[in-house]
Amino acid sequence: MTQAPTPTADIVRGLVRTLLKDERDGETADGPKVRPVGEDAGPATWWVGTRQVLRLALDRETSIRRRRELRLRDLVRPHVPVAVPSSVAHGEWAPGLICTLDTRLAGGSAEEHRVSAVGETDLAGLLTGLREVPVRQAETLGVPRVPPRSLESLRRAAAEAAERLADADEFAAHRMRQLTPSAAVQLTGQSGSPVLVHHDLTGAHLMVSADGRVRGVLGWAGAVVGDPAEDIAGLALAVGSPAAVRAATLAGYGARPCLRGLWLARCDAILHLAEALGGGVAGPLPPLLRVRLRRAWEAILLERVTDLRGADDMP
Repeated sequence: MTQAPTPTADIVRGLVRTLLKDERDGETADGPKVRPVGEDAGPATWWVGTRQVLRLALDRETSIRRRRELRLRDLVRPHVPVAVPSSVAHGEWAPGLICTLDTRLAGGSAEEHRVSAVGETDLAGLLTGLREVPVRQAETLGVPRVPPRSLESLRRAAAEAAERLADADEFAAHRMRQLTPSAAVQLTGQSGSPVLVHHDLTGAHLMVSADGRVRGVLGWAGAVVGDPAEDIAGLALAVGSPAAVRAATLAGYGARPCLRGLWLARCDAILHLAEALGGGVAGPLPPLLRVRLRRAWEAILLERVTDLRGADDMP
């Protein structure tokens, strides 16, 4: 198989000229003004002028997901109250590898701006809209159905990781005891009621305005049909557990998915930080991992959700 070239500014400018022959936004004498989105995005994502972003699939699996994403965004858009990127043009930038030129959504990330109380209603509308997307239509587009994760397996792994974090003075391991084996069983995912799940609601994918409103959502390539608690968990890591639970409650979710999402987020945050501490990340630990751990473990008022019978040992 031929190795795809590493995207450079010259390659990107040429692609944009081909995709949009009449587009003049941000052009210079040498062609459209382009620059990488950031170090984390690597060579795969580029700003084009001031209004567009070019994304390049670097492997065939990503290319398949990006093609599916184009169709899925059109399916989702009428159901959600926030903006979803639209494609201005797309094509192949290398044999079998897609590139998409998308509109740039307004706002900064949730890592830059705090979501306000009104912004929480935007998140509630997002969760409500995802539940309304016809599952059969999503699956027809190729969106995979994924079974709920085992919270008990996750609990055991996170408890071991919490001990390692405690040894490094990063976390109080006894806090994991709040999730008992019996509570994990109570919060087993309900496989009979799957919905469309964004599955990657990170702070970087939530576009938030300076006044705290959630204006748009990026990153739909990893969407699945499955457990809605996964998106509640994503929001807990992105905007904090209290805000995530309030948004999910406004969206009509009860205690079980809210608390399940909370504990998915807490276990994931512990595991990710422990993995980095164990040598998965070179140099200092990324500050965002500590931020996500703090957000996941922020205290919530159980009055915001209906208390589970027999779950008095839960936070």
